[in-house]
Amino acid sequence: MKIQLLTMAAAVALALGSAQAQTSKERIEADYKADKAKCDSMQGNEKDVCMKEAKGKENVARAELNNKDHPSPRNQRKVDQAKAKADYEVAKEKCDDQKGNEKSACEKEAKAAYDRAKADIKKADAKSAGTGATSSSKTK
Repeated sequence: MKIQLLTMAAAVALALGSAQAQTSKERIEADYKADKAKCDSMQGNEKDVCMKEAKGKENVARAELNNKDHPSPRNQRKVDQAKAKADYEVAKEKCDDQKGNEKSACEKEAKAAYDRAKADIKKADAKSAGTGATSSSKTK
């Protein structure tokens, strides 16, 4: 009897956890569709920028959900990478409003900011890896 109750309790808990994860995924998808729908009334590059912002927001939300469900340094890095890439894609798209040297300078600045963000992510990874090695060597 107790085993049946424990089994049923575990099944209910698992179902609720799966339902919540599904709800979060559905919310992310609904948010993306709503953000995309806002872009429909826009034209030209404004619409392109809006679409990049919507897609970037969706990608970041998916990475954050994955990190929330399965926390790890690797998944946190994926969140940071998704944010950096989203910022880069939007910045690059905004450069399309400019012409000539201004556009070129804008694109170079967007790329430089993206490269700095990627370097910061690598630095944080190295620091966390170094911290782990340092703390384990102190305990020996």
